[in-house]
Amino acid sequence: MDHSGHGMSTDLPPFTLGRGLEWSADPFFLVACLVGLGLYGWGVIRLVKRGDKWPVGRTVAYVVGVLTVMLAMCTKLNDYGMVMFSVHMVQHMVISMLSPILILLGAPITLALRALPTAGRDRKGPRELLLMLLHSRYMRIVTHPAFTIPMFIASLYALYFSPLFDFLMGSKAGHIAMMVHFLAVGLVFFWPIMGVDPGPHRPGYLMRMLELFAGMPFHAFFGIALMMASTPMVDTYRNPPASLGIEALSDQTSAGGIAWAFSEIPSVLVLLALLFQWYGSEQRQAKRKDRAADRDGDKELEAYNAYLASLNARGR
Repeated sequence: MDHSGHGMSTDLPPFTLGRGLEWSADPFFLVACLVGLGLYGWGVIRLVKRGDKWPVGRTVAYVVGVLTVMLAMCTKLNDYGMVMFSVHMVQHMVISMLSPILILLGAPITLALRALPTAGRDRKGPRELLLMLLHSRYMRIVTHPAFTIPMFIASLYALYFSPLFDFLMGSKAGHIAMMVHFLAVGLVFFWPIMGVDPGPHRPGYLMRMLELFAGMPFHAFFGIALMMASTPMVDTYRNPPASLGIEALSDQTSAGGIAWAFSEIPSVLVLLALLFQWYGSEQRQAKRKDRAADRDGDKELEAYNAYLASLNARGR
């Protein structure tokens, strides 16, 4: 298979994918990522021209998040993910855990709501349609932990330990659908937990942490199951190309270690983000109370002092 002109350079040996399939940098994800970057850039430019500020950190997080999707799906990593379980697991973990976290830290929904123009009376433009979607019953269901946590877990166990994975890996469309599913599940799982963008499900900070740690252990258990298996568990990777010089079971063990490690790294990243948001929320609340006290002239303090004075008068 000729890899020339596709993605980054690599010293890995050439190989044949089999099944009559030719894989390369995925054009679907390439176009989707470029469109996503273009729309985000348009929104930021629109705000700046209007005189509004948009945090640079959010832009950086979003761009890096989209670039991680491109790295996983639009380079030779995508080719080798078709024949090496360990490389595929890197793709899966990046697409389902790292990319969604970074994209959500970029607050794309908040940017869209601020940048899109209002359609006016009795009209529904893109901004109004986005608001309708955010407040719809569908969004309340797909962002609820009773849906997101089981779906997050099922994306591991129900997929890899059933014939469904081999079926999806048998065609390019199936592979794309699987990766889109990983990304979508990651987004809806971390969206209410991150709490940066508005959404129908906005729990408190403590509940967000509980939702986070409710799903992460299953990633670790999944990785351990792969590492401890005595035989290859996924038919797709049972016979890797001889030119790669790898053994199926050892490659599966590496895949399990990657899944295990990724259950820890994003958890720490999200936890730090939550603690930072919590601290910022407390600071803003304290400032609001101070401004309210300045506006009412510290009426509560004056009333309390008057109460003490009345007690003192009674005592005399």
